[in-house]
Amino acid sequence: MTFSLVARCRDTGMFGVAISSSSPAVAARCSYARAGVGAVASQNVTDPTLGPLALDLMEAGMSAEAAIAEVKKRGRFIEYRQVLAVDRLGRVAIHSGPNSLGIWAQAQGENVASGGNLLANDGVPQAIVDAFLASSGHLGDRLIAALRAGLAAGGEAGPVHSAGLKLVDKVSWPVADLRCDWTEECPIEAVATAWNIYKPQLEAYIQRALDPRQAPSYGVPGDE
Repeated sequence: MTFSLVARCRDTGMFGVAISSSSPAVAARCSYARAGVGAVASQNVTDPTLGPLALDLMEAGMSAEAAIAEVKKRGRFIEYRQVLAVDRLGRVAIHSGPNSLGIWAQAQGENVASGGNLLANDGVPQAIVDAFLASSGHLGDRLIAALRAGLAAGGEAGPVHSAGLKLVDKVSWPVADLRCDWTEECPIEAVATAWNIYKPQLEAYIQRALDPRQAPSYGVPGDE
């Protein structure tokens, strides 16, 4: 019921996850990232414990491949799970259990991995990876472009209703965590619109957290 990608920016070391699904609030349950460590998507009959576990293992020094191998050992009902990971060196790994739903597939490249289930066709993850690798600019822009490419390649077998974009970079909290938890229209475009608004302010929100004395104002009520 989901297609996603996890990725690392080769130039900045920023990590991100972009995801969409016919299920509600998919990003709240499936997207995980930690600055300096990596990014993980845990999907398909979701077990939300697997994302933090994979990040903990990578933070302890494991590669993405070793972390996913350990997740497969420790995870319950792992044959139902689909887990994607990218580590701090851009290495990637994917587990897609044989009980993944419907048409499921996966694809990977340098700094990026994609997977999906209940897909319209098995070429969707490769279209996502190809679009990411062909793109340039801010990691958030590249993730949105890749997710749009996945939808254009067929996306899910049915309509998607939720989507999300998560970015981490240097600080301990996500520098962007944008979600559309439910819509009858296109959730990817809803997130893309939110990203276009948020992107110019991203650095200011970080600055506000680190030292509000140096933070710029955006002129909204109560913002001085």
